[in-house]
Amino acid sequence: MAGASMPVKVDPETHALLAHAATALRTTQKDLLEAAVREYLTARREEIAVALQRAMQMIDGTDASRVAALTGLSRERLDELGGVDES
Repeated sequence: MAGASMPVKVDPETHALLAHAATALRTTQKDLLEAAVREYLTARREEIAVALQRAMQMIDGTDASRVAALTGLSRERLDELGGVDES
């Protein structure tokens, strides 16, 4: 989605840091935030891949497995709460 822009909400302290850094570096807040996010995600690429792989292993194609993965509840706990209708 190149070229599209979306607002990002940050707390006032983070916004102030971003504004001051962008001014000091003579860049836009948008460009600084984009570069920072890319660098952060690149540095954590392996951790992200492991987490995604772990999530994919939990999902077996059933609605119950998807609900368990999204909520963090075990399949047993879901069953205790009434289960997930697979129809």
